[in-house]
Amino acid sequence: MGNSVDTTCASLSDRERRDWLRLIRSDNIGPRTFHLLLRRYGSAAAALEALPALIERGGMGAATRLCSADQAESELAALAKRGLDLVAWGESDYPPHLAAIEDAPPLLTVAGSRAALTRPMIAVVGARNASAAGLIFTERLAAELAATGLVVVSGLARGIDAAAHRASLATGTVAVLAGGHDRLYPPEHADLVQALCANGAAVSEMPLRWEPRPRDFPRRNRVVSGMALGVVVVEAAQRSGSLITARLALEQGRDVFAVPGSPLDPRTAGTNALLKQGAIPVTEAADILSVVAPLLGRPGPPPREPPEWPDLAEPEPADRSRVTALLGPTPIALDDLIRVSGVAPAAIRTMLLELEVAGRLNWHGGRVALSMS
Repeated sequence: MGNSVDTTCASLSDRERRDWLRLIRSDNIGPRTFHLLLRRYGSAAAALEALPALIERGGMGAATRLCSADQAESELAALAKRGLDLVAWGESDYPPHLAAIEDAPPLLTVAGSRAALTRPMIAVVGARNASAAGLIFTERLAAELAATGLVVVSGLARGIDAAAHRASLATGTVAVLAGGHDRLYPPEHADLVQALCANGAAVSEMPLRWEPRPRDFPRRNRVVSGMALGVVVVEAAQRSGSLITARLALEQGRDVFAVPGSPLDPRTAGTNALLKQGAIPVTEAADILSVVAPLLGRPGPPPREPPEWPDLAEPEPADRSRVTALLGPTPIALDDLIRVSGVAPAAIRTMLLELEVAGRLNWHGGRVALSMS
């Protein structure tokens, strides 16, 4: 099996890579905002130059930290010392299907084989407190999928994730980390990471020494699903990270598969619920292969252009006061904000960008709210 997806672009220069790292490591700059600024200003260097004025107009001034050139150089040196690669969005070794999601990580720190990242992937996820039957089925399923040439991607968690990784070591598996490479979670999987790097890879969008927090696991999950053609959920309780991965997969346009389980086992309540909602049932690898096979050998999605940012316009002083007064902790749809305020859309979008980089604005899908923290 091959993957003819072509999402290549010229590699970044050393200076550009440092500037990309500076921008994504600065306060209040997540992947979505990074891509927006890159599109707006044309380069990370130009965005960094524009940020202080944007932040000041957003109302925070010096309270927002920008990553310095020295800090970025220090991180790059630490990565090089560890033998880790830093792969940028759009470069030839960046996972092609991940490149197509709206909030694709601008940079991925990679241990192991970069070549594994460009092969077609299937995600296998599930419960940490998995049953013996769930673990056995996962091992068999992952091994059969790997034997066809698919790379199994998962989140390195205990239980189903670890079983999927171990069963596909020989052909290559990819682990997505919630923290940095020096802060593996769970820590007892350090040997597993070392083993999977022989033919596969471990990747992270976080700084090297980043200790994972609860909010970082859903962020990791969107990378797991984003890399894959589809997501297989083996066991999942009603409230679990695996169901978050399934939801993210649907939002990204990926197929979701679920393994039926006993209605008496709470560990399979989530997978059974997914099946009721239309997930594809899986009892053997052939169920997955019949769906993803038509996608193999076809050109995959090209890297999506960063989010469109329509024309910006300098707001009038009265407009700033009016829009800020209308915003609050309750999310409001952007279209409603434009309608109620009577302010030109280009001016409103300028103000929202300023508030966002100042850390005063949260996005909730297509709705916005002022941050109360």
